[in-house]
Amino acid sequence: MLGTAVAVGLLALGGAGAAPSASSAALSLTPVLRGFELPLLLTYAPGEPGALYVVEQGGRIYRVAGGRRTVFLDVRRVVTAGGEQGLLGLAFDPGYAKNRRFYIAYTSRGGRNVVAQLRSTGTRAVAASRRVILSVRDPYANHNGGHLAFGPDGRLYTSIGDGGSGGDPEDRSQDPSSLFGKLLRIDPATGGVEIAALGLRNPWRFSFDRATGDLWIGDVGQNAREEIDWTPRARLGERLNYGWDVYEGRSSFEQKELGPGTLVQPVAQYGRDQGQSVTGGYVYRGRAVPAAAGRYFYGDYASGTVWSLKLSGGKARGLRREAFRVEGLSSFGEDAAGELYLVSHGGTIYRLRG
Repeated sequence: MLGTAVAVGLLALGGAGAAPSASSAALSLTPVLRGFELPLLLTYAPGEPGALYVVEQGGRIYRVAGGRRTVFLDVRRVVTAGGEQGLLGLAFDPGYAKNRRFYIAYTSRGGRNVVAQLRSTGTRAVAASRRVILSVRDPYANHNGGHLAFGPDGRLYTSIGDGGSGGDPEDRSQDPSSLFGKLLRIDPATGGVEIAALGLRNPWRFSFDRATGDLWIGDVGQNAREEIDWTPRARLGERLNYGWDVYEGRSSFEQKELGPGTLVQPVAQYGRDQGQSVTGGYVYRGRAVPAAAGRYFYGDYASGTVWSLKLSGGKARGLRREAFRVEGLSSFGEDAAGELYLVSHGGTIYRLRG
C-alpha cells in the first residue's frame, strides 16, 4: 500500500483469469465522516456498539461516539510517519469490555517495526501503559505490513512485510528463521510470537470472517500481480506458504526452491493495468445491505476500484467490479454490527449502502 498514486484501469482478473461480471447497481456509498488527516484504518471495540475508532497515519487514534470525535491516543512522538511508515494497525482484545486492553502497530523513531499493548479508561488510552511486545529492526522504509487482527483462536495476528526494497533482495520471505514476509501469531497472555505462515510480500489488510473464522489477505505485488489469499479456519494451525518471492500471484517470479509449508495459491488476482496496490477487505456480514450478504470486498489504493466476490468450493465466484470507487482506498473497516466502511487516505470515510 501507499507505493503509488498513479491512476490505472478499472478491470480485475479473478479465478482463472475470467473477466468480472457487471457491477451491482444496488450498492453505493455514503460519506459518514470527514476531515481526518491521512486515515489508514477504521474499527470498533467489543462492548461499544455505538463507537468507531479511526487511525491516522501520523500517530493519532480518534474515538467517534454520540456525534463527538475525541482523541483516544496520540503516539506521534514515538512514530516515524510518511510514505509507507506510520501508525499502521489497531486491534482491541476480544475481552476489551472488561480488561480494556488493545494493541497498536507502528514504525518507530528508532527504526523498528513495533507491536505494543496498551490499556484504556474506556474513552481514552492510558499512554503510560504502553508495553512493547514485538520489536524488529526495519531494514527499509517500505513493506511494513502493520495490520493487527484477533483470530478465532484468540491469538493476535500481524505481519511486518518482507522487510522492503524490491524483490525481497535478502530472501527473507521464504526463510523460516526470519520474521519478515510472514504471518505472525502472538499469544496475548505471554507475548510469545510464532510464525503462522510464510511467503508474504506486504499484506495490506487482512481479516477473519466473523461468521466462519476464515482468513482473507490482500498481498501487494511487485510489478505484475496483486493478489487475494484465502485460508479456511480449519487450516489456520497448519504451516502454510503464500508463495512470495517464488511466485507473484500465480505466476513464477524467481527461480528458487519454495520454503517450508504447503503452497496456497490466490483465489483472485489482477494485473498492473488494472491497479497497483491491493487493499484487502472483509466479508460483509451486516444486515443493512442484503444484496452484499456473504460477499468479500476488496479494492486498489491507486485506482480506487472496488471489487467483490463470493467463495464457493474454495473458488472465487461472481467476481464483479462495483459501480463506485474510492480515491486513495487505504482500508476497509467494520463496525460492531458488521456494517462495512471504506476509508479514503484523503480524509473521508464511507459506509456501504444498498
